[in-house]
Parts: sequence; structure tokens; C-alpha cells
Amino acid sequence: MQRQNHSSGSSWEPIVGYSRAVRVGAHVMIAGTTAVDDHGAVVGPGDAAVQTRCILEKIGKALQALGADLKDVVRTRVFVTDISGWEAVGRVHGEVFGTIRPVTAMVEVSALIAPDLLVEIEADAIIADAATAAG
Repeated sequence: MQRQNHSSGSSWEPIVGYSRAVRVGAHVMIAGTTAVDDHGAVVGPGDAAVQTRCILEKIGKALQALGADLKDVVRTRVFVTDISGWEAVGRVHGEVFGTIRPVTAMVEVSALIAPDLLVEIEADAIIADAATAAG
């Protein structure tokens, strides 16, 4: 199967050796994504809901770059630095994925790559049309 790598243009991608997203066949995997803008600034410092919305928008763009959509997401993994703020994160996740309802996990981690980052999200998608065509 053909592999497609998608880069967000982040300066960290070549240093760490990763892609924002990878598509193999009907499967698309999105790397851990944080609320950092194109200039490296944290979006919504101190506001987990704002960061979650920004992250899910970035995930949506990465999916689209590889021929997928949010409706194709089957799993998300949500990492938060303070689990007591789970509800704000969960509400935004629910607004975006309300009828899609992927499986998910939310776990607390001690820190993310920058102190102002409160949330990081990974996503996996299966493009239904591509899976049907391949099967």
C-alpha cells in the first residue's frame, strides 16, 4: 500500500523525525497535536477549551490534506495536564464529534512540551470509501 506523509511545516518535525499525519491505504493517523499557531505561539494559554478547539481544527485540516474528514475519525487520545479540567475539554470534543462518536481516552500527564500547553490530542481515522473500495 502506498504511504503518504503530511507535514504541518513545524520546525520540530524534521528534528524529531515525525509527520503531522500519515495515510496508508484507508488508515490515517494524526500525531499528538497541540494548540500552537504557525509562528510557534501557544493558542489560548490557560484555557483548555480554546486549546482543544484549536487542536481539533488542526486535526481536521491534516485529515483533509490526506483525503479524510472528521467523520472518518474512529479513535482519539486526549492528554491533559490537569484532569480536573476534563469537562471543558470533553465538551469541545463532544461538540466536534457528537454524532461521529469515536472511541476515546483522556489521561492526565505530568507535562507537555511547553508549560502553557494544557491539551494534546492524537487521532486515528479510517476512510470508509477507501476501505470499501479496497475490500
